[in-house]
Amino acid sequence: MKRLFDVCLVLIVGALLLVPAAVIGMTVLVTSPGPVLYWSDRVGRHNCLFKMPKFRSMRVDAPAVATHLLADPATYVTPIGSFLRKASLDELPQLWSILMGDMSFVGPRPALFNQEDLIALRTQQGVHELVPGLTGWAQVNGRDELPIPEKVKLDAEYLRRQSFLFDLRILWLTFVQVLRRDGVSH
Repeated sequence: MKRLFDVCLVLIVGALLLVPAAVIGMTVLVTSPGPVLYWSDRVGRHNCLFKMPKFRSMRVDAPAVATHLLADPATYVTPIGSFLRKASLDELPQLWSILMGDMSFVGPRPALFNQEDLIALRTQQGVHELVPGLTGWAQVNGRDELPIPEKVKLDAEYLRRQSFLFDLRILWLTFVQVLRRDGVSH
């Protein structure tokens, strides 16, 4: 049922956001050199790697690490990158990953391929069995501001509590947080 919900919702949301996504893509293209999309190597279900698209918000020479690990992240942000991140608009291309089945709307956020500490803790807790999500329980409880052990604790709680109604609650809380721009790293 979750997969059917994901496919139906991605088709509806994708249709509604097609024109805004095209405008964002054109804006990325004209404001900084490089491709419109950044394809990030991410860890999916069963710790298998997949390519996750995002609108590019960083320069093409930015290191492939979590933003909080950069000495001065602002030096790598494109002219519209900060806005895209604050508004979570850089995440829109991930609808493709949901359609392809690599992601779901709700689940633990997919780890970067080099976040070994996060991957190991999630594997210990069984969280690696879940399809990663566009949003998740950890995201609505602190997002980028949470330390890794706390994220994994919340991901494990989601694993135990997962249900259709819980997913709807997380989607609603995500919508509210995106509107308020809570907990987003710049």
